[in-house]
Amino acid sequence: MSVLPPVRRDRIIAQLPQYFRKEAALHTKENFNNKVKTACQEQRTGTVGFCKDAFDKNYKATIGVDFEMERFEVLGVPFSLQLWDTAGQERFKCIASTYYRGAQIVIIVFDVTDIASLGHVRQWLEDALKENDPTAVQLFLVGTKKDLSSPAQYSQIEQDALKLAQEIRAEYWAVSSLTGENVKEFFFRVASLAFETNVLAELEKSGSRQIGDVVRINSTSNNLYAASKKKQPNCCQ
Repeated sequence: MSVLPPVRRDRIIAQLPQYFRKEAALHTKENFNNKVKTACQEQRTGTVGFCKDAFDKNYKATIGVDFEMERFEVLGVPFSLQLWDTAGQERFKCIASTYYRGAQIVIIVFDVTDIASLGHVRQWLEDALKENDPTAVQLFLVGTKKDLSSPAQYSQIEQDALKLAQEIRAEYWAVSSLTGENVKEFFFRVASLAFETNVLAELEKSGSRQIGDVVRINSTSNNLYAASKKKQPNCCQ
């Protein structure tokens, strides 16, 4: 039996993190659903991690797929978020699509210093939704490298990004891995919305619960890695 490290107090989510821009948010409510708060009362404390919590200037582009498991404590309940980072290069598309299946959150990332990368968003979205029910996926549009963009340049691309986010019904964020701007806030928002969606679905499926009952959150993607090893695509050279 493995022992998890002590919980980091700065990784506890007690209130629903707010959106980055109100014009492009999945919703604008101020707090968690009351049913979720009630269901989570008197639960045991979990552990929280946050990737590597550092910027690596020598980081190499993802080859195929990268994976991280992040643990949060949301309203006192342990919650794990599986993060699958797929490569953006065309030759890895057939591998990446395998990992879209069963996703609850889709995060499409573009470079705020490269307007052309924003133009590829619709294609990535189309690929992701081929493997999922569009009504069951929460979508985020995230601009990276904000530290490399001048205020004037960013202001222009943000307008285009906000317009696109509204059209595809995504929540928009802009972040910087180098400075850390909005990185923690963004992932806390993702974890919180995923948590709330899962708890509401579980409560609806199982009916009313007693306060203090354990809320089990099941992920349809638990066996993705095992499934992918059984059948590796051979279309990529």
